[in-house]
Amino acid sequence: NELKKEFQLERMILFSDAVFAIAITLLVIELKVPEIERSELTEQKLLEALAHMIPKFFGFAVSFMFIGIYWTVHHRLFGYVTDYTPKLLRLNLFFLFAVVLMPFSTAFYSEYVMKHVITPVVFYTGNIILLGVFNLLLWQYISNPASKISEGLSKTQARYNMMRSIAVPVFFTITAFIYLVSPTIAVYMPILIPVVLRILKKVYDKKNTTAIKKEHGNRTT
Repeated sequence: NELKKEFQLERMILFSDAVFAIAITLLVIELKVPEIERSELTEQKLLEALAHMIPKFFGFAVSFMFIGIYWTVHHRLFGYVTDYTPKLLRLNLFFLFAVVLMPFSTAFYSEYVMKHVITPVVFYTGNIILLGVFNLLLWQYISNPASKISEGLSKTQARYNMMRSIAVPVFFTITAFIYLVSPTIAVYMPILIPVVLRILKKVYDKKNTTAIKKEHGNRTT
């Protein structure tokens, strides 16, 4: 039974890795080489064509970053998992649903974001919210002692990662509202996400260090 559980868990993790790899590869398919008639081909026209693709390159870079971040989080999370349950499988599939939606939402967002229409922004933000919600549900379920499927995951670590899960969707929701006022500013706001996550990490490290010192002091007394 133990070998069977380990095998089922390994299958789920390998399947998840494959989905991440496919999703992150599909992102680049939207970056098509500019086609210019040979009779009209000049350096200037080629550079202009590349300039028109800047939003697509930017969308690709942002989504590549997000899929990469969520893959590392998924990798870290399943490092604590020791057992397999049908509910874990369902939650993981819902999370992967949001992952495989990223190539389409990215293409939709990149194509129209500079044309000052809100629908692509709302759609892309909704995709990010789905990622955050399902990631949060995974952390909640796996870190819950009643689930009995993880070990070595402290409450502090779980709270921190759940906070990270919420932070990114909240940031994008704020960005969507800013887009209504100033699209130019809102378009480039996603590059601040690593800064936001770094701040959260520093806050977590500080609280964790304080908690460890307090616990050590209680033991000493």
